[in-house]
Amino acid sequence: MSGDNNNQPPAAWRYGGDQLKRWRTQADVTRERLASAANYSPETIASMERGARRPTSRVLDVADELCGAQGMLSAAKQFLNRERFPARAQDFMEREKEAISLWWYEVTLVPGLLQTQAYARALIDNRIPPLDEETVEERVAARMERQVILTDRKPPVGLSFVMYEAVLRSPLADGEQLGRLLEVSRLRNVVVQVLPFERAFSDALMGPMVLLETRDHERFAFTESPFASELSADPGVVSRVTERLSMIRTQALDPDESARFVERMVDQRE
Repeated sequence: MSGDNNNQPPAAWRYGGDQLKRWRTQADVTRERLASAANYSPETIASMERGARRPTSRVLDVADELCGAQGMLSAAKQFLNRERFPARAQDFMEREKEAISLWWYEVTLVPGLLQTQAYARALIDNRIPPLDEETVEERVAARMERQVILTDRKPPVGLSFVMYEAVLRSPLADGEQLGRLLEVSRLRNVVVQVLPFERAFSDALMGPMVLLETRDHERFAFTESPFASELSADPGVVSRVTERLSMIRTQALDPDESARFVERMVDQRE
């Protein structure tokens, strides 16, 4: 997945926003009037018309009535359902559902599968540009639903997580979140490790990496940065990510040492 394609808003958003603007302009309804009637700011309406935001059901219904669209705009609601995941992550989420094993390394954030609801909301609700409240709630719920992979798959999925020490030092990683890491680390199919500052090496600072294997024994590598991500089945890419993750796991504290490390951090927070 290329960065440009991954960051492109969904086509349905862009088409819906274009139709919203066309009907509004044709009916000589100002953006300010629509914004006031729908209880949004004019800037938010403009963002929807550009396709950068999802046109919400309320805006479409209000615009349909103001513009005399006779249901044409309201009919778009069924095609503009909220995206459960950001566009650039959707392919990875689909593969995650099929995974029989997964290795995950994070440099700055707790892995999504291990996040508490409060931690997930703090991350999702503070995006720039901001997401609308409906999308925030949908994505928080979707992230929590993904965590069934920890306990509800038969046979169980083998899961290995390594976190750089900086993840645990973040103010977001409060006592509840650290406690969640300890709770998950006790599951028989889950390994949680910490990579301390003093054991870090250059490849461990380059960003998060995930390696997963599906039921069909396909292997995928997923790498992510703030503005781009890539899901690859290329054997060369998978091999490089496997090598890096193997080295990171070797350098990290073992599971028991990692649990004691997190327990000490919990004590420090109290």
